[in-house]
Amino acid sequence: MGEWLLVLVGGAIGAPARYLIGEAARARLPSAFHWGTFLANMAASLILGFLVEAGTEGALGSTGQALLSVGFCGALSTWSTFSNELMSTASSLRIAQAASYLLVTVALGLALSFTGAAVAQTLW
Repeated sequence: MGEWLLVLVGGAIGAPARYLIGEAARARLPSAFHWGTFLANMAASLILGFLVEAGTEGALGSTGQALLSVGFCGALSTWSTFSNELMSTASSLRIAQAASYLLVTVALGLALSFTGAAVAQTLW
């Protein structure tokens, strides 16, 4: 199976997962905070950190990386929606909320990526 097809399959799973996370967050966590995007991006950061480290250890190979890292995590995470929500929040003059959304998303996303990598390193 070509790598492009693996990316397609992974994306076909990751995009609906992102949608379902967003819908669940909207139903359970009604607020001005963008929980759906935040949770999807945090999950993708943790998973991608794990997968990249597992990939460098040779556990996944290029087909696993195409399916899971590029396809699934690429579709699960969403930089464009995050950027749009950040701009919308800031343009509504909720500067403190926009700044906290930016800082928490970037800092926690990086921390979760490193955590995922550490878990993979421990397992391999």
